[in-house]
Amino acid sequence: MPAYDYFCEANGQTVEVVHTVNASLKTWGEVCYVARIPLGDTDPLAPVRKVISVPAIAITTSDSKLKEVGFTKLVKRDKGVYENVTALDHEKRYMKAGDPSSVPDFKSKIGD
Repeated sequence: MPAYDYFCEANGQTVEVVHTVNASLKTWGEVCYVARIPLGDTDPLAPVRKVISVPAIAITTSDSKLKEVGFTKLVKRDKGVYENVTALDHEKRYMKAGDPSSVPDFKSKIGD
């Protein structure tokens, strides 16, 4: 089911609610009931309005792009063995359990 944001002007709160496309919530009481949150001090008959929010979109990114922007991507290859598909020249390609020298160099990628 899709998620919708509802804004209540009486208390200034925006609440994310999951419901069917056909449902339309009109009051703070309805929003609280569907979201399973307490009413608080707000009048349950206070009107709410659905607000448009930016959807979260996941975009597939290539390993080379992840490497370029400083991410490390590990892919499990065997029990206790991970391949660092974004390894830099000075890093080992495979990380093995129990071998601290095979751990990626995170300090060179993370700054203050």
